[in-house]
Amino acid sequence: MEESFLQRLWGLHQQNQFRIPTSLLCQFQNRLLQMLFPPLAEHPFQTAQELAQEASFLEQELESLLEGVQHISTFSAAETVEQFMRQLPALHEQLLADAQFILQEDPAARHIEEVMRSYPGFYAIAVYRTAHVLHQAGVPLLPRILTESAHNRTGIDIHPGARIDFPFCIDHGTGIVIGETTVIGKHVKLYQGVTLGALSVAKYMTDIKRHPTLEDHVIIYAGATILGGSTVIGSHSIIGGNVWLTESVPPYSRLYHRAQIKVSRSEAPEDIVDYSI
Repeated sequence: MEESFLQRLWGLHQQNQFRIPTSLLCQFQNRLLQMLFPPLAEHPFQTAQELAQEASFLEQELESLLEGVQHISTFSAAETVEQFMRQLPALHEQLLADAQFILQEDPAARHIEEVMRSYPGFYAIAVYRTAHVLHQAGVPLLPRILTESAHNRTGIDIHPGARIDFPFCIDHGTGIVIGETTVIGKHVKLYQGVTLGALSVAKYMTDIKRHPTLEDHVIIYAGATILGGSTVIGSHSIIGGNVWLTESVPPYSRLYHRAQIKVSRSEAPEDIVDYSI
């Protein structure tokens, strides 16, 4: 490699102020979930004092992570940590409701521990809810890194700016995309491959609502695409698989994509070869 190119790279490394490894942020997220949900704990706490020590460690760790991005935006790391810790009981309540709703809606789920430990939908929702609290507090970069790490692990892409009420159920989940300005109500269920996106992605629309609103008790089946900031799916509606929707529908609507399938038959040729290996 040329010396001049290496010198340029060295200059860029010296200018870089972001010193937080993604692995450290993900470690914080996973330890937080292990503290909140005993079925996830790799090393169960032996005493209440151990649990209190872990909470204190996570509080200090979060402050350290936030200090690493203070040069990007003006916010107080200490105040944000205090606010985050105050919201932990509410976050815990929301995630318990999410897990219970997933258990209720999926016949394949036998126990809430199974949902917490093995369902990618629950993990993606848990990371989103953590990241959303930080996003709402004005923390830059870290919320998006968190949700993108969950995206990488689960195939579920939820922007931390989306507003998702609880309980919320993601079934299977792979390929789901939920855009930044999406609003989702209570008791909503999404299947794999659902896109809640924007009709246009022009840069000037950064601060404009670009993604749809789903009211309470909506079900969106696999492969459906719903686009547009003014698109509202009324409560108790069901959107069938592979539907493409860019306009609002009233409550209690049922929308389905009707595929035209043609099956043709022909006589089997007399000289067909039948063999096995």
